[in-house]
Amino acid sequence: MHVLVCDPISPRGIAFFQARPEFKVTVLPKRLSEAELIPWAAEADALVVRSETKVSRTLMEAAPRLKVVGRAGVGVDNVDVEAATQRGVVVMNTPGGNTVTTAELTFFMLGALARKIPAAHASMVAGRWDRKLYQGTELHGKTLGVLGAGRIGTEVARRALAFGMRVVAYDPFLTDARARQLGIEAVTDPDGVYREADFITVHMPVTPETRGMLNAAAFARMKPGVRLINCARGEIIDEADLVSALVSGRIGGAALDVFITEPLPADHKLRSLPNVILTPHLGASTEEAQEKCGLEVAEILTAFLLTGEVRNAVNLPGVDAQTFEQVKPYLALGEKLGLLLGQLNTLHADRIHITYGGRARELPQTDPITRAVLRGFLSGSAVKDINNINVRSAAASLGLTVEEKRSDEPVTFNEWLHVQVFQGNEKLVSAGGTFFGSPNNPRIVRVYSTAVEMPITGTMLLLNNQDRPGMVGKLGTVLAKHQVNIASMSLGRETIGGEALTVLVLDSAPPAACLAELAADPAITNVRVVIL
Repeated sequence: MHVLVCDPISPRGIAFFQARPEFKVTVLPKRLSEAELIPWAAEADALVVRSETKVSRTLMEAAPRLKVVGRAGVGVDNVDVEAATQRGVVVMNTPGGNTVTTAELTFFMLGALARKIPAAHASMVAGRWDRKLYQGTELHGKTLGVLGAGRIGTEVARRALAFGMRVVAYDPFLTDARARQLGIEAVTDPDGVYREADFITVHMPVTPETRGMLNAAAFARMKPGVRLINCARGEIIDEADLVSALVSGRIGGAALDVFITEPLPADHKLRSLPNVILTPHLGASTEEAQEKCGLEVAEILTAFLLTGEVRNAVNLPGVDAQTFEQVKPYLALGEKLGLLLGQLNTLHADRIHITYGGRARELPQTDPITRAVLRGFLSGSAVKDINNINVRSAAASLGLTVEEKRSDEPVTFNEWLHVQVFQGNEKLVSAGGTFFGSPNNPRIVRVYSTAVEMPITGTMLLLNNQDRPGMVGKLGTVLAKHQVNIASMSLGRETIGGEALTVLVLDSAPPAACLAELAADPAITNVRVVIL
């Protein structure tokens, strides 16, 4: 497998890749433009980037073997994640590598803003001694507002508490219990931060909701003279509105490490304001952070390429090694159930319902199994190159709603995975599976709500027939006539003399003439061949 390192990462990260004999590792000597990079990416299975290289849709289209993009850092703004998802490419980042480094920079910016250190230093360098001009404010007793209480936000909060600050935080995923554990106060909306905070620090990703959220309207709801720190993403602050608020004094000061346009234009108005501290995106710029990010991106990409383990993926739920071992037996069973139903179904399905019962309901994560079911079910669709990453997107594009349920209802088997396919309220097809004896022995044990037993691999003939003497012999005679050998057989029925479901595992696919002869028999219906 070819690993292409597009941007500089730590030597330890490169050495980690190179230590694997399965990998061919190419380290580009400098950043390349998209046009220059395309020939290099053509044979790549994995791309490693930092913030410099742009991984666009065009670049991915030129890399047919590409399986994963690893970002040595937190932000993935330089990666077209939507295009990657559609193409089935996993995008991973390293959120832990620069957590402490960015939190420390944030707090240093906070202190520098409070005590006007950069301006005082510049005054000293210029030969002046302006003590009264640079009178600052203490952090002790002040309120810090944290917008985004993830890894970095909580690390900043810990440092603020150590300085005797009160911390209020807004994050839609911050629970009251977690806030109490951290010793901070959770508020239910950003206005709770705006009302209370003397300093506000931003640690949120760029989303449609957060883009430009700190604007004139937000500034008007903040305390007069509040100071802002942004070491997250420049797009969160409306820079034009910020300049106006800084000039008017509505905002007392700002310390910014990130900007909407980087590098910051030489004539940008922020450069000329005396109450602003600017740094050139230094959040992750420490030796320790670069070492951690480079090694971590090598570790997570290697684990994915060699074992399928998913960590820190931004477009696929993560599965650690322990969880992967627990769900692994269900992946093959789920995919084959989906493959079976995809071949049995003849109508346009708009809903698929997956039930996890017995011990399966206790699995720590079911999303990988659901994706396996969908991958099997949609394998015969018009959507090309379906895999675990893009399968949910593919299902949505086809108008297929996916429902999942962990059921507490009693089941016959210790493990139970059941899949039903619907069109509106009408159930089209269904099948259920379990394991016999061990996870290494999966079986399909219910089809069309009828109990049968069939393996998850092979060529199979399924049909409904009248439950009467001589039917098994008739089937065997017809198949023998066409030189088709039966490997095993399972028959299920609800009532004596009613309709039965027969499943024959065959050594070869029956010819069309054989199927036509079976279908012509008035006692036989729904003749279908499936290959699992």
